[in-house]
Amino acid sequence: MADEERGWKQFQKLTFDSKKMSRRVKKAEGATMRHARKFIVTRLDNVRSVRRNIIIWLLLVGAMIIAVGAQYAWFQNSYKTTAAARGGTYAEALLGSIDTLNPLYASSDAEIATSRLLFSSLFNYDGTGHLHGDLAESMSVDKGGTLYTVKLRPGVLWHDGQSLTAKDVAFTVNLIKDPETRSSLRINWQDVNVTAIDDSTVQFRLPAVYAAFPNALTFAVLPQHILGKVAAGAIRENTFSRSPVGSGPFSFSLLQKVDTAHKRKVVHMVAFNKYYGGVPYISRFEVHAYDSQDAIVRALRTGEVSATADINGSDTAQIDKSSYNIVSKPVNSGVYAIFNTLSPVLKDQKIRQALELATDTSAIRKALPTPVPSLDLPFINGQLTGRGLPRPAPPNSQQAARLLDKEGWLLHGSVRTKGTQRLALTVATTKNSQYEKVLEVLAGQWRKLGVEVNTNIVDTTDPTSNFVQNVLQPRSYDVLLYELFIGADPDVYAYWHSSQIGASGYNFANYVNGSADDALSSARARLEPELRNVKYQSFARQWIADVPAIGLYQPVMMYVSSKHVQALDASSQLVSSYDRYSNILNWSVEQKSVYKTP
Repeated sequence: MADEERGWKQFQKLTFDSKKMSRRVKKAEGATMRHARKFIVTRLDNVRSVRRNIIIWLLLVGAMIIAVGAQYAWFQNSYKTTAAARGGTYAEALLGSIDTLNPLYASSDAEIATSRLLFSSLFNYDGTGHLHGDLAESMSVDKGGTLYTVKLRPGVLWHDGQSLTAKDVAFTVNLIKDPETRSSLRINWQDVNVTAIDDSTVQFRLPAVYAAFPNALTFAVLPQHILGKVAAGAIRENTFSRSPVGSGPFSFSLLQKVDTAHKRKVVHMVAFNKYYGGVPYISRFEVHAYDSQDAIVRALRTGEVSATADINGSDTAQIDKSSYNIVSKPVNSGVYAIFNTLSPVLKDQKIRQALELATDTSAIRKALPTPVPSLDLPFINGQLTGRGLPRPAPPNSQQAARLLDKEGWLLHGSVRTKGTQRLALTVATTKNSQYEKVLEVLAGQWRKLGVEVNTNIVDTTDPTSNFVQNVLQPRSYDVLLYELFIGADPDVYAYWHSSQIGASGYNFANYVNGSADDALSSARARLEPELRNVKYQSFARQWIADVPAIGLYQPVMMYVSSKHVQALDASSQLVSSYDRYSNILNWSVEQKSVYKTP
């Protein structure tokens, strides 16, 4: 304590000498000035003498830095590449209204495409156009060819987290079969019995051998735990049709009404992170429904959507090629001029033969804005194999005229007549820029022959018109310009067998021939590919001789997508336009730069 008091007393005695402090500051200032003169001012001359060397050295260093940067930019492509990144929204424009999200009732392109993204099926078609297991892990058929056993892959979940089992598959088929459900798929399943053996095994028993049956296993599977207690007659109106639960790569998020007047709706979906096939790169998928192709073109121009599959070749001229990629893909369908063989004029086989001779299908294809494959038979090119496949006679207008002359149809002015009857035909089709172009060329060729051609073009977007009820079902036409979906299997029984005549059938030609019926029935009742091929060749020869229709061309899907997205694989082969989703998991909107692996 004494030491502390002593130290404090000494501190109190300290005094500040300002004169002494001033002398010390002046001394430090002088020393600083002397050092500045010695080490800086006196050496400026030396700096000036070497400045050229310094500048040259700095320029060389700068040049080296620029060269290294340029080399990095120039050669980075050799060790870096662009890869898909997760995230982003993909918006696809499609035709037709969205009145239901239940796949049992999907009819428009927008509805069917949405169901493909929301729901899974036992099988689907891969990028090569072949049947591929989706929910199915394996399938076997018994020796009799009527019992199919399908094993399901494990770990499949519904979007609500419940497990998908064989009971869901059996429930869906029985729901389709129930007439109270009112599903258009019922006709394919009426005589098929389905049984869930256990949670992972389902069996289908057919009344007879049906070679194309595996292709029928592409239906969407519905959840029994949600719809099991709903009456079949109330399924369509159930809330499930507006807010579905599926097991596909995307789950339902929202059904947005954009424009009530034009029935504009948008289905919002999000990637299902527990999807058994893997998580899609795209985080969100939107299906935009439009009522016309003109509206779709406008949506592409404004950037409202990323892509579309519902556009004709003639509309692609309006697409900005610098912003969009356009891919053309044939699908397994055929566009035909179908003759109503019960028509007063066309019931005469000779007239049908004359019309075929007067039809130059190559000129029709050339008139279309985009190339399309030829189609001579009731099958897709390549579905029949072997040498000497039957082919229709080449076009010959002079021979066609002689044939009509011989049958008594003589030319008077610009139209042929037989007695008091005029050679007049009504051709019906749907409003479509491509069909209308085909009809223009086809009618021109027939008019040169002396045929009076009247047209009935139905706008299917008009709510007051019903093409199915007013034209197809009553067969209200002489000639129908129409597309027939053929599929992956050459079974065309539904279109040309006499049992399919009638308002509910698809034999739009009212075609009847015993030999053709036998060939079609025999072909679908055999599992051996070689024997089926022989039967279908026999049918094709009879079909060509009877001329119930003229094959015009195989249609193509024009897929337009923004250049900044990765979507449809250019090497894909499509059975239908909806099979573009076979590689949906790899579609992407976002991109990132990554290093290449050696």
